Amino acid sequence: MTQNCQMVIESIGFQNHQASARPPTDGSKQKTWFRQQPQYRQWLLSMRTFQSSAVMCEESKIVVVPNFADSVSEGDVRWEKAVGDQVSVDEVVVEIETDKTSVAVPAPDNGIIEERFVEDGATVKAGQKLFKLKVTAAGAPAAKPKEAAAPTPPPPTAVPAPPPPSTNAHPPPASPPPPTPPPSAPKTQIPVAAIRHAQAIENASVKTPPADPTKEISGTRSIHRVKMSRMRVRIAERLKESQNTAAMLTTFNELDMTSDDVCVYSNIMEFRKTHQDAFTKKHGIKLGFMSPFLKASAYALQDQPVVNAVIEGNEIVYRDFVDISVAVATPKGLVVPVVHNVDAMTYAEIELKLVELGEKARKGALSVEESDGGTFTVSNGGVFGSLMGTPIINPPQSAILGMHGVFERPVAIKGQVVIRPMMYIALTYDHRLIDGREAVLFLRKIKAAVEDPRIILAGL
Repeated sequence: MTQNCQMVIESIGFQNHQASARPPTDGSKQKTWFRQQPQYRQWLLSMRTFQSSAVMCEESKIVVVPNFADSVSEGDVRWEKAVGDQVSVDEVVVEIETDKTSVAVPAPDNGIIEERFVEDGATVKAGQKLFKLKVTAAGAPAAKPKEAAAPTPPPPTAVPAPPPPSTNAHPPPASPPPPTPPPSAPKTQIPVAAIRHAQAIENASVKTPPADPTKEISGTRSIHRVKMSRMRVRIAERLKESQNTAAMLTTFNELDMTSDDVCVYSNIMEFRKTHQDAFTKKHGIKLGFMSPFLKASAYALQDQPVVNAVIEGNEIVYRDFVDISVAVATPKGLVVPVVHNVDAMTYAEIELKLVELGEKARKGALSVEESDGGTFTVSNGGVFGSLMGTPIINPPQSAILGMHGVFERPVAIKGQVVIRPMMYIALTYDHRLIDGREAVLFLRKIKAAVEDPRIILAGL
């Protein structure tokens, strides 16, 4: 109950109790006058059992758009509840889709949606009114019980079968036998090409065009238009901005993803095979490919700091920290959550963080801090079977690493042709800042660190 409502109750009750008392008409002095009356305290103590529910003092709350991060100024509204719907506290009423993520706005209390101040799909800013909630004691109603099953109708009365036909009736005349087909021609040797040509002619059917040709194709060539989501619009703008701004160039290399007697060094697949059980038992998660690639990328970025830099105006900004964005495909579009300080993380810490960010990304629960501020991006198209590709830089970054699928193919190892599981990797970089030599050395460093993770420990 609000303070004003409580004061009204007290003033009414006290005046009824002490009829001779007459408070001043000035509202600002009325409260002080009541507190100074000698009988007021005694009466108030005797009325502490007064139930506020006896007074019809309803409460409504106005819910506004929450504050966004510094890099986000507005978002699009998508309503989950309609006017008149009953909601429980913390139940999501509306989602606001920003350039980077979706912000859920829950109900602050149990109540009924009394009014919506913006339409579905409208653009709103921080602090703008969203809806009015009429507070009630109960939350959303429980699920309705299943209706009682309708009584089973009585079985239908059996209808007597018709009497069999009389045996004296004459049977129908037998149909004449089908005509005997003419004897087929003797089999001869026919060229395969001629057989295929004859079959094509035999299987072809000639259709008479309908009187109205449009009726023949109605319903099969329809189109429909849908509004692009704010996230998709922003993705399109950023990718086109990247193409228009950066001088993009892509260089490639390939990784040997296994080891055997021919290849004596210990690479990533052998490393995973040797330590997978112990890793899973200790950390509760499997060792995948992404953590070695992110760790190798951080190692290469420290070796070639210009790849971790960015152009701002006429200046080059070098960063002494490594925050790697990881591309994640979601039902709403591509998002790039950021793993901060990868250079100081272990494989286990990277894997756990990737699982956490991936789940949040698919649920649309990423915070702006978790999806902003990367210095380099890794995109793994190999999970979809990609053989090779040229990724586009994620602005304002200066480079992006593209991982692709692992496929067996013949390669030359120490003078022998062997079948190896190989992966192509691609580095797209901004040639305004990064020279070809630096890009090639950077990609070679990633190749070496993934194929043999021991070089990271050795600092080679």
